[in-house]
Amino acid sequence: MRTLGRLLAPLIFWIAYGLFRSPFARSHKARHDFVMKLFRYAADHRSRRALSVYGHLLHFRGDGMQNRIQGALYLQQAADLGDMKAQYQMGKLFEQGYEGFFQQDLLKARHYYSLAARQGHPLALTRLEEGV
Repeated sequence: MRTLGRLLAPLIFWIAYGLFRSPFARSHKARHDFVMKLFRYAADHRSRRALSVYGHLLHFRGDGMQNRIQGALYLQQAADLGDMKAQYQMGKLFEQGYEGFFQQDLLKARHYYSLAARQGHPLALTRLEEGV
């Protein structure tokens, strides 16, 4: 059953992403919650894109510290799976530290910035040039 979930996760992510970008989810809280559940399902079944998008949504727009930390954990999984945007964000999290949960660690920050820079992320390249 887990294998089926992993196979379906990218499809479920794209359905959720399409619904999220449409007026469908904006017009009603229950619809928005449904779309977020789709994102979570896809993220929990290791869809790299879902981990990145859902992680960004939770970390930057989530209500409460618990959601923001959970978002950062999803971002870290996406970064470890090779998502360039998540790698850059993890570099920032480790460079600055975050609420005691992610301790400031410049070696990890540089590692994630380097991974993102290798894929051409312009802000990661800038951070490395500035000497992080």
